[in-house]
Amino acid sequence: MATYRSTDGTVWRVKVSNVGASNAVVLFQHPAGESTRKDRYNWYLSRGPEAKSVTGRLDPKKVADALTGDEGDLLFRRSMPVSRAGSLPNGPLPARAPRPETGTA
Repeated sequence: MATYRSTDGTVWRVKVSNVGASNAVVLFQHPAGESTRKDRYNWYLSRGPEAKSVTGRLDPKKVADALTGDEGDLLFRRSMPVSRAGSLPNGPLPARAPRPETGTA
């Protein structure tokens, strides 16, 4: 499995999935590993010859190997959290707004 070292020194595991002809999902897994709250993801977009072929597929290993240097830094900087911070699973639903009273004469 490939790794990526962020500017703060954290070594992230890199997993490539959902591979298509011109793109793939790159998942940066946090080393703590107790939950996915710290994991991040981004889309890798290829401009290679396989991107022009409807039957072509990117190789996940080649995508992971390509994430070095500036391209890896840019992809990580623009990555998004996998889960929303502050969202509680099975938390209480917000209260419904009261219905306006209809007066009948």
